[in-house]
Amino acid sequence: MGSFRAANVGRCPFASLLLSMFTGRCGIGWALLVENQGKSLPDLVRALDRYPEEAFLFVREALSFTAEKVHGQENEAHRFLQHFLVANQLDWSELIARYHTGELPENIQEAIEAAGGSENLNRHIGGNDLCWGLRDYALERWGLLARTVLESWNITGTEDFGRIVFGFIDFDMMQKEDDDCLADFRDIYAFDEALDKGYRIGPKKRKNDPSES
Repeated sequence: MGSFRAANVGRCPFASLLLSMFTGRCGIGWALLVENQGKSLPDLVRALDRYPEEAFLFVREALSFTAEKVHGQENEAHRFLQHFLVANQLDWSELIARYHTGELPENIQEAIEAAGGSENLNRHIGGNDLCWGLRDYALERWGLLARTVLESWNITGTEDFGRIVFGFIDFDMMQKEDDDCLADFRDIYAFDEALDKGYRIGPKKRKNDPSES
């Protein structure tokens, strides 16, 4: 992943920001993952001292997988705006409010229009949906070995996913919304049911999953 400086956002033309870093939002208004100045993923791994780096990389990839599954493919305009939010410590609601009052720089307004308008900006994913996206991504990658791989990384329940996500947040590598909390990840499913039996017999009705109501 690359790094991003706040001072550059207002001056760089939208077309020049062909960003390569990983992004994604999850119900935790998970906005975006970026290497924070002075903080790195190895630093985060050492700080939590619970999961290996591979576990963080997996969650990072699964965020993108889930965001695309829920909201469709992300474009350059979304990525540009996510960096603007992080650099200026704003959330999506504040960005939309400033858009409607005409307070934003011209390049930011153009990016919003390129993203499909203010009504298509929020790619929010809840902790519950993210946990199911992580499950689906794990099964897609490893099949029946999914549970074994996750448990080898000390991930034994959905709350572990939350601890990793909040680790990213604590290190300013991701944003959250005010009402997002670790409890959003608690007891979403049991690994033996969702990973082992889920793979053998196909998807089951998910706890609190609005897409299957």
